[in-house]
Amino acid sequence: MKTWGALSLRGRLFLLALLPLLASLALIALAVRQQESELAARERELVRASYMDARRTELKHYVDLAVSTVRPLLGQPGGKERALAILQSLDYGRDGYFFVYSLSGRVLMHSRQPELVGQDLWELRDPQGRPTIQQLINRAKAGGGYVDYLWSKPSSSQLAPKLGYVVAVPEWDWMLGTGLYLDGIEATMAELERGARQNITATMLWVGAVAIFGVALISAGALVLNLSEHRSAEAKLRALAREVVQSQEAERARLARELHDGVSQALVATKLLIESAQSEPAAAARLQALALKRLNSTLAEVRHLSHALRPALLDTLGLPAALQHLAAEFDAAGGTRYQAGVQGEEVELPEAVNTALFRIAQEALNNAARHAHATRVGVLLRFERDGGLALEIQDDGRGFDADAAQAVADRGLGLRSMRERAAALGARLALVTSPGQGCRLTVKLGASDLARAVS
Repeated sequence: MKTWGALSLRGRLFLLALLPLLASLALIALAVRQQESELAARERELVRASYMDARRTELKHYVDLAVSTVRPLLGQPGGKERALAILQSLDYGRDGYFFVYSLSGRVLMHSRQPELVGQDLWELRDPQGRPTIQQLINRAKAGGGYVDYLWSKPSSSQLAPKLGYVVAVPEWDWMLGTGLYLDGIEATMAELERGARQNITATMLWVGAVAIFGVALISAGALVLNLSEHRSAEAKLRALAREVVQSQEAERARLARELHDGVSQALVATKLLIESAQSEPAAAARLQALALKRLNSTLAEVRHLSHALRPALLDTLGLPAALQHLAAEFDAAGGTRYQAGVQGEEVELPEAVNTALFRIAQEALNNAARHAHATRVGVLLRFERDGGLALEIQDDGRGFDADAAQAVADRGLGLRSMRERAAALGARLALVTSPGQGCRLTVKLGASDLARAVS
C-alpha cells in the first residue's frame, strides 16, 4: 500500500479533493439516519399514545354502560343475582369481558374464567411480585380509574399485559371492571418499526447512490481545478525562482563592483604607498601615514559591506538595536528622516524571528528610499502584553498600487520576498497603501507563532 510520501502530486490532490467530500457525505448520511430514526420513534410514540387514549376512552364507556345497566337493580330483591347474570352475558370481541369482585378480593363473576368464581384472590401476585387484585380494588375504592397489570389471556392461556378500568359499587360492596389486552398494540408497534427500518434502509441506499454520483462528479471537477491551480502555481514558482536567481546575481555584481571599485583599489593604493615608503626613506613617515589612513578607510568600507550582508548587532544586541542602527544608516544618507523606536517590555527573540523581521524592515526601507519620495519614515517594534510581537513601517510618501507593483520585477520581488518571510514565521503581513496616501506595512506574530519559531 502506498504511503502519503509515495503518492504523486496528482494522487495527493485527488485525495485532498475526495476525502473532505466523503467525510461530508458520511456525516450527512448519519444525520439523515439519525433524523429518520428519531422521526420513526416519535411516530411510534404518537401511535401508541393515540391507541392508548382510544382504548382508555373505550374502556370507560364499557364500564359506564355496565354500571348504568345494573344501577336500576340496586335495592331490588334479587338485584345482585340479576345484575351478575346481565354482566355475565355482556362481552365484546374475542377477549373482551366484564368481571366482578367483592372489595375483599373474592371473585363474584368472571365470564371467561368461571373456575375462578368463589376464589379469594386478594393475595394474587404477578411474576414481578405486584398484588394484582389489591391494585384493582384500591383503584376502585379511590373513585375508579385505570390499572396496568398482567393477566392470563383466555384465547391463549398466556400472561399478557392488560389495561383495566374499574369502579366500585359500594351499595353491593363490589368492584366492577373490564379490560383490554395490550399485546395487539405491541404487534402493531413491531410492524411499524419494521416499516421504519425498511424506509431507513431505502433512504440510505439512495444517499449511497447520490454519494457515488457526487464523488465521481465533484471529485472530477475538483481534480481538474486543482490541477489547473497546480500548473498556475508551478508557473509562478518558476517565475519567482528566476527572479530570485536574477536578484542574487545582481547582488553579487553589486558586491563585486563595491569590492573592485572600493576595497580593491584602496588596497592597491595602500600597497603602492608602502612600496614608495620602502624606496624613499626620506618620505617614509609621510607615506606610511597616508597608507595607514587608506587602510582605515578600507577597513570602514569592509565593515559597511559586512554589515549590509548581516549586521553584527543582530547577533549581539538583538533585533531592536539592529533596527535602530539600520534606521540611523538610512538617516545618515540625508534627504529623508528615518527613525526607529521600541514599545513594550523587550524579550529575547528566536534567531529566525530576528533575521526575518530585520530583512523585512531592510527591504521596506530600501523600497521607501528608492520609490516613496517620503519626508519621514518610521520603524516601530512593539512587544505586546499578550506575548505577541508587531513590526510597523510607515512613510508619508506618494504610495503605490500594491497589486500593480507585483507585476514589476524590482518591486514585486521585494513584496513577495517580505510575504514569504512572514509566512515562514506564521506571521500576518498587512500592507495598506494607495497612490498619494503613503504606505504602512505591519507584520504581527502571536505568542503561539513565537513559540513555534522557538521549537
